[in-house]
Amino acid sequence: MTENAASSFVYVSYIRTTPEKLWLALTDAEFMKQYWFGTYCESEWKSGSSWRMIQPGGQVSDIGEIVEAVPAKRLVIKWRNEFRPDLKSEGQSICTMDIEQVQDAVKLTITHSINREKSKFIEAVSGGWPRILSNLKSLLETGEIVLATKP
Repeated sequence: MTENAASSFVYVSYIRTTPEKLWLALTDAEFMKQYWFGTYCESEWKSGSSWRMIQPGGQVSDIGEIVEAVPAKRLVIKWRNEFRPDLKSEGQSICTMDIEQVQDAVKLTITHSINREKSKFIEAVSGGWPRILSNLKSLLETGEIVLATKP
C-alpha cells in the first residue's frame, strides 16, 4: 500500500539508543504511556495479531492488525480510527516503522499511508507523530519527555 498510497506521511528520526531498546519502547504499553500522553497500544506484536490503541480513560481510539513484526527491525500495522466518523470512514491505513542501526544511533522511519487522496486521517496523524516521536527520542536519550501534555 505504501508505494501507491494517495496520501502518506513520513517521519525520520535518529535516536541514540539500540534497536532492541527502541523496539521495546514501541511495543511496551507502560513505556509507551510515558511518551504518548498516556495513550498506549495493546497487541501480541506478532504477524496476524490484533492491535488496538487505548486512550487515557480506557476509550479504544484505533484498531487494526499487525501485518509484519520483526523485532528490532520492522513493524507494520493495519490501522483504522474508531472514534471520529470522518476518519473511520476512510478505512484502513498502513503504518510502517523501520528500525536501522546507523553508526552509534538508530534510524526510525515511520511511514503512515492510506489509499485516499487528501486524507483527513493522514492530516491528523501528521500533526501527532512529530510530538509523539520527539517525546520518544528525548525519553530514550535523556530519561525525560519534552512535551508533558497533548496540545
